[in-house]
Amino acid sequence: MTEKCGVVGVSLDGRDAARPLYYALYALQHRGQESAGIVTHDGFQQHSHVEMGLVGDAFGEDDLDTLNGSAGIGHVRYPTAGSVDSSCAQPFSVSFKSGSLGLSHNGNLVNADEIRDELAAAGHAFTSDGDTEVIAHDLARNLLEEDLVRAVKRTMGRIHGSYSLTISHDDTILGVRDPQGNRPLCIGKLDDGYMLASESAAIDTLDGDLVRDVQPGELVVLQDGGQGFDTYQLVDQEHTAHCFFEHVYFARPDSVIDGTLVYEARRELGRQLWEESGVETDVVMPVPDSGRAFASGYADAASETTADGEPRAADDDGVEFAEGLMKNRYVGRTFIMPTQDERERAVRLKLNPIKSTVEGKTVTVIDDSIVRGTTSTQLVQLLKDCGAKEVHVRIGAPAIVAPCYMGINMATREELIASDKSTAEIRDAIDADSLAYLSTDAVADVLEQERIDLCLGCVTGEYPYDIDGEETDRDVSRPDLAGQPMHADD
Repeated sequence: MTEKCGVVGVSLDGRDAARPLYYALYALQHRGQESAGIVTHDGFQQHSHVEMGLVGDAFGEDDLDTLNGSAGIGHVRYPTAGSVDSSCAQPFSVSFKSGSLGLSHNGNLVNADEIRDELAAAGHAFTSDGDTEVIAHDLARNLLEEDLVRAVKRTMGRIHGSYSLTISHDDTILGVRDPQGNRPLCIGKLDDGYMLASESAAIDTLDGDLVRDVQPGELVVLQDGGQGFDTYQLVDQEHTAHCFFEHVYFARPDSVIDGTLVYEARRELGRQLWEESGVETDVVMPVPDSGRAFASGYADAASETTADGEPRAADDDGVEFAEGLMKNRYVGRTFIMPTQDERERAVRLKLNPIKSTVEGKTVTVIDDSIVRGTTSTQLVQLLKDCGAKEVHVRIGAPAIVAPCYMGINMATREELIASDKSTAEIRDAIDADSLAYLSTDAVADVLEQERIDLCLGCVTGEYPYDIDGEETDRDVSRPDLAGQPMHADD
């Protein structure tokens, strides 16, 4: 799996927005490493700089100096829809009769092709195959006929899928979260203004305070000069579809998502993992860095009760937490390796066991997920080669059995090891002594959500959106574009 995208928007009192946006994008770099961009507006004209690569590579000092204005939006991207090239890099900018528009999108639309075909037939020219441009064109068309709030509401009534958006309409900054709240978005207060961001860690980076999450179906309009913000609840739905994987993997541990600190959620998921499938071993170790908080919570729970759920004796410390795998942080991410052999070699380049922690001991290894199974197979082999007597694998999430259509660049169903294999078959495939996943009920309990209010499509195969060829977990259908007028007065 690879990251989704990160969006940010700021409105400040007289201070240029470019550098705050730049620092905020650095804080969201984990959400996308393919491209980075900033759009600002100085009250007279829009300025844009978008480049491929990491934030530090995409912007130089001169680039930031050209981005004038105290209001702007930013984006870091990992492509989940559209080409891997500059044509789909964001923010997407467009100028039209009613002004200039910039748009940053985190998520994925289900009906983008339908809307694109309709708009193209009406004369709209598209420069990319991404769904962000579809939203921008639809909103620009509606802004010709409606005020800002009504135009956004009309567009929300036409697009179907997951989205958190930061939008600049001239020097006005907006934030929109899809009606089911699949993608995160929050509001922050700065000393001289307000901001919107995918994660609260970006607000912390600017020494701001988290105000709250943007509610599902809500539009937030930052007031000019950073004086405050206005909100409009444009769409209400009975149930949400929060992506549970934000807490399991994608969000930074120091971010607060939908009212829950991600680090504490992961620790509690680890505690639940011990309660559901704990195994008495000499040591428990995380796969760095993704499994660290889970392993910490698992070890804490193991110090209190046995694997059978009985209280520990006073002289029994339980399972020792140990850092048994060291990460080489100067090696590129394994997902960019083009062949299976290179991906396997990359695991050895990236992780090295600490022999004294492993040799002659029984070991539990904790990670957040198993996708293809390649990395897990290599890790188990590494530890056994290093002298581990037993290697047990525990996963702080349910098994991934289906692809994600909502903004995560996940393997295809054919590549997902759990799509057609049982837990016992996966255990044998990765050569572990035992394997267990966390239950979906435990995830819902930890996040204090009903299962119906979470997006669990990748672990159940049932989705909260109307996706061609897939089952749904609720009564949902995409908008009927044929029944909607192209113009407000039709």
